[in-house]
Order: sequence, then structure tokens, then C-alpha cells
Amino acid sequence: MTQKVALITGSSRGIGKETALTLAKEGYDIVINYARSKTAAQETAAEIEKLGRKVLTVKANVGDVDKIKHLFAEIDREFGRLDVFVNNAASGVQRPAMELEESHWNWTMNINSKALLFCAQEAAKLMEKNGGGKIISVSSLGSIRYLENYTVVGVSKAALEALTRYLAVELSSKNIVVNAVSGGAVDTDALKHFPNREELLTEAAEKTPAGRMVSIDDMVNAIMFLTKEESSMIRGQTIIVDGGISLLV
Repeated sequence: MTQKVALITGSSRGIGKETALTLAKEGYDIVINYARSKTAAQETAAEIEKLGRKVLTVKANVGDVDKIKHLFAEIDREFGRLDVFVNNAASGVQRPAMELEESHWNWTMNINSKALLFCAQEAAKLMEKNGGGKIISVSSLGSIRYLENYTVVGVSKAALEALTRYLAVELSSKNIVVNAVSGGAVDTDALKHFPNREELLTEAAEKTPAGRMVSIDDMVNAIMFLTKEESSMIRGQTIIVDGGISLLV
């Protein structure tokens, strides 16, 4: 079997869904992963099938290593290979640092940071079978900037970006290219959980030097660039897609 396969975690909606659809249009067979949104995942799968591509839908909470192993076992059983892994699934508790509890920390770090390590371990085993692959994670500006109520999510994304650098070096010998894409404020379902959502959106719309907010398409375009052979000498980097807003003091 030579048909290329892409896994996108958290791909039932938002950036993950649009990435899955775009990869399908590029000719990839798709693995959709979701934790709770079964109906949305099935709707995404149906859209991919209409594009003439094969699709595998797997429910798995990527904060749980046993569930990760189940996810990749299903991919191996169905396709026997993996070429692109987009580490997009994310969650987190939106509270000030002084109000965080241990359970909030563990939940957020498991899904946003630990998942990359243990998914990458399993992805690498499959990618080695076909001579290499691409691993791309989705991060956010909260990894390098203060965002209100974003403490534990920001820390988890900083860990994700650090892990991206380590994996990039250690997996290069297997011809596996590892990078991340960090976005400014994007109006997705995830942003609805921010207590200060309207303030974030207003600030992004008014202050972004590019003259508009970042869109889902902007993020997907950057992810797709990193799947191309032309970007193979970019390794361990976090590409910031924010219209220049992080340049402002």
C-alpha cells in the first residue's frame, strides 16, 4: 500500500477539521480522532468520504497513554502506515494562577503536552515503515506571552514547543520532521471557553498589524506548508501565525 495517510487529533471541528479536509483534498487518507464530539466527527468523516478518500474515525482521549496506544493500533490495523501526524487536540482550564487546582494542571498538561510525546513515539514507529514523515503541533501565543486566565494552558503550550525541539533532533535520523504552528486569537469553538473572549477578539481585530484577525485558513495554510517536502529543512521550529500582533509591546 502506497497511499499516504494523515492523522489529525481533535479533528471533529475547528482547525483540526479544516486541516483534515484540506489534507483529504491533497490526496491523503485521513484518521479522525475525537474525545467527545462523535456526531461532529461522523459529519467530518462523511465530508472526507465525499472527496473520495478513505477515512478512519477513532475515539480516544489523547491525555491517556492507553488510549493513545489503542488509536495507533487502529491506524496500523487499517492502513499499516502513517505519513503526517497533526497534533491538534487541546483542552484546558481557564483560571488565574492562584485559583488552579492539581486536577486542572494534570488535565491540561496531559492533553496539551504529554500527548505529543506519547503520540510521537507511536507515530514514529509507523512512519519508519515508509521512510519518514511529518509531525506538526498546534500551539498558541500563550506559550510566550501572558494571556489572562491562560496560565496552565500557556505553560502546557510552552512545554509542547520545547518538546517539539527535542523530538526534531531525536527523530531526524528517521527522516521525521517535527515542527509547530502557533496562532494568534482565532475565533473557533475553543475560544468560547475563554471568560474574556470578547475582549480578546476585539483587541485582535483592532491591533493586529496585518489589519485583520487570524483565520482558521491562515493556520491550516501554515500546517500544510510544513507537510510539504519544500519545508523539510525547517526543523524544531514554532512558526508564529498572528498577523504581527506579538511584535507589539
